[in-house]
Amino acid sequence: MLRIKKLDIFICKQFGMLFLGTFFICLFVLMMQFLWRSVDELVGKGLTIEVLAQFFWWMALVMVPQALPLAILLSSLITFGNLGESSELTAIKSAGISLTRTFSSLVVVCSLISVTSFVFQNNIGPYSTIKLSQLLISMKQKSPELGIPEGVFYDGIPNSNIYVQKKDNKTGKFYGIMIYRMSNSYEDSEIILADSGMLQTTAERKHLLLTLWNGEWFSNQAQEMGSNAAAPFRRETFLEKKTLIDFDGDFSMTDAELFSGDARGKGLKRLYRDLDSLQINNDSIGRVFYKEVQANYFSTSLMTKADTVAAVKESTNTAFNVDSAFAKLNGDDKRNVLAAARSQVQSVASDMEFKSMITEDANRMIRQHKIEIYKKFLVALSCLIFFFIGAPLGTIIRKGGLGIPVIVSVLVFIVYYILDNTGYQMARRGIWAVWFGELLATMVLTPLAVFVTYKANKDSAVFNFDVYRELLFNLLGIRQKRNIMAKEVIINEPNYKQNIELLNEVTARAQAYAEAHKLKTPPNVKRVFFEYQPDNEMAEINRLLETAIDDLGNTRDKLILNLLNAYPVMSVKAHTRPFNRQWLNTVAAIVVPVGLVLYIRMWRFRLRLLKDLRVVVQNNNQIIAQIEKLY
Repeated sequence: MLRIKKLDIFICKQFGMLFLGTFFICLFVLMMQFLWRSVDELVGKGLTIEVLAQFFWWMALVMVPQALPLAILLSSLITFGNLGESSELTAIKSAGISLTRTFSSLVVVCSLISVTSFVFQNNIGPYSTIKLSQLLISMKQKSPELGIPEGVFYDGIPNSNIYVQKKDNKTGKFYGIMIYRMSNSYEDSEIILADSGMLQTTAERKHLLLTLWNGEWFSNQAQEMGSNAAAPFRRETFLEKKTLIDFDGDFSMTDAELFSGDARGKGLKRLYRDLDSLQINNDSIGRVFYKEVQANYFSTSLMTKADTVAAVKESTNTAFNVDSAFAKLNGDDKRNVLAAARSQVQSVASDMEFKSMITEDANRMIRQHKIEIYKKFLVALSCLIFFFIGAPLGTIIRKGGLGIPVIVSVLVFIVYYILDNTGYQMARRGIWAVWFGELLATMVLTPLAVFVTYKANKDSAVFNFDVYRELLFNLLGIRQKRNIMAKEVIINEPNYKQNIELLNEVTARAQAYAEAHKLKTPPNVKRVFFEYQPDNEMAEINRLLETAIDDLGNTRDKLILNLLNAYPVMSVKAHTRPFNRQWLNTVAAIVVPVGLVLYIRMWRFRLRLLKDLRVVVQNNNQIIAQIEKLY
């Protein structure tokens, strides 16, 4: 029977308060990021408070599914980071409660949040997206005189394309103006060039007043249909020219029917229905194209079956060389054949290009619908994935607050955002399969979630930087120096007599080892990579030396302490083989560049070991002499 423990209530309270706070913070950050991209449609447009309130409301609703995973990641990381930092997590473990049991209550909570996210995306999200798109288009069309950019053609005004070389934001004047206007048809076109000008909205906000200075006005007038006479041309030079352009400058909501085909504005049920219709329509177009190609290029003849069999049999018996037949033609015939072939190829290529344009639009819409179907499930699933990343990381890092958790959360979310956006762009363009592009971020982060959860359950020191530092030092052959300090209080005096015996034994063994193994010579390739035998002698020498050093560390004599710090920290395995596992050594030998680098590295360690043994023998003699002098 499922029972709610006090521990579950305690953890849920800690998580709930943090989740509410981080959710609104994440929502605010995402809204600001979206706002920067749409700031041109807002600034200086004279929008009412009601319109701005609608814009922020629908924008917040659109951003809710994206804010939920990030909020879960950050709040779970801070929650368990606080528990670890205050040793509450240690107390929970000491009470015999496993980490999996500790996570269980929040797993249920995050599952509910995930389901809520899916329902929200399927019901509220599409409607919010349509309303936000309506507002953005409507705001873009309001007061277009304020939104004309520099250096590009602006088509926000109906039947006009305006190019402005420079714009003065203080006075509102434009400089270097070029305007293309079309009234009824392409023939009724007008080209206006002016040194400067100004575009203003009339008082009733139903027209735009265009004032131009120092320019020329070129215009054509269309003739009656069927007339072969040239269209009349008019050129006008002016110092100042004013004209009215029909344009409703008041804010009016764009028709929602313009976004009816947008996959982002559809629920799951409608997505499946429209996707099925698109695929059926696309398949029917493909069948029509196939029949056309088959009829034009693979037409069947009126030959009977017997004639066909005979023709096939004759073609197999008689060799026909196209190049030989072409070579027998004269120059004019060759040119005619090449011209006909080129014309046919160009015709086929043009036909295929036109048909590909038709099918590409349908394929793009199909991909967009599939992408939205995947997104509705994957965004909801990311809530659980981010929890299983954030909660274990919190137990490993054991740091609460808004310091390290925020840094880690931002890094994880950046990786997720880059992978998700890259997969989306590739899938949308048809470069990658839709399922691969949309699942890319999930396929990368799911193993990460499994890994950190496993490490947290095993209490592994994933972020113990001393371990990584030591591993890096070993890889590069860098070793630490000894740091034996004089002790103010010594409980056990060193056994000098026994230490002299140990040092003498180390000296004898070190000299014998150096002479027997000939460390200056290169290592034996066969023994290193294929027939490795452990170097027990070197391990024993190092053990005896470390025993003597540990005991002599209790001495009061400063000279002995200095000599102890001069002992090198010897590596007893690096000079024998690259890896501990035999199969890795064999693979390294087969991969020649890698094996060569490792072989040279081992030779370097052999030379360093020879030098270390000489230093050990020298220090042993000096310490023994100092002990005999004092005692």
